[in-house]
Amino acid sequence: MKYKVVETFVSINGEGQWAGELAYFIRLAGCNLNCNYCDTAWANEKEVPFQSMTKEEIGNKIQESGVRHVTVTGGEPLIQPDMAVLLEYIGKMPMIQVEIETNGSVDIAPFCSLNPRPAFTLDYKLPGSGMEAFMKVENYSYLIEKDTVKFVISDRHDLDVAKQVIEKYELQGKCGIYLSPVFGRIESAEIVEYMMEYQLNQVHVQLQLHKFIWAPDQRGV
Repeated sequence: MKYKVVETFVSINGEGQWAGELAYFIRLAGCNLNCNYCDTAWANEKEVPFQSMTKEEIGNKIQESGVRHVTVTGGEPLIQPDMAVLLEYIGKMPMIQVEIETNGSVDIAPFCSLNPRPAFTLDYKLPGSGMEAFMKVENYSYLIEKDTVKFVISDRHDLDVAKQVIEKYELQGKCGIYLSPVFGRIESAEIVEYMMEYQLNQVHVQLQLHKFIWAPDQRGV
């Protein structure tokens, strides 16, 4: 079996619980959503160039990198065939920690029984994305401490909805919770002020670090 890999690279994690740490990124082709602020839309195009790679070839590149944290992203990686096979294979590599970034519309239950279990960075697509109707909230019953729910904020209404979701599904204390501004749409100070107004404990505001270190539209970082 082979996987559609559009790019691999070493950088820092820009968001989530491992923000600022080195990671080996594996970006897979294709997505089942179309968020209006997507910064990797190029990877979702039908004709995007990709390299067909076996799990062994991907594993070799990880070992050659010398980086222990692996972030599997997209697109939407969980819609790729045989993803459980790839995730378990990488996870069994010595000293490797696997994180998978998923858009929140795909059932994570089949992947939670993997040994070792990967960490999930799970988006909740808010109204500002145009994709909220596709969210699979049943996923929240599978979350554990090393997982993350990430809310990408466009405006005040998005903040209100994020707060409702956090409270309804009792996410505080269950997993990491991060509020991240859509670059250029809302000021991070407004998010912090909202957190103070509503005393949102165990919630983090987070900027996309790679967009401050490099150009916001630069690839491979």
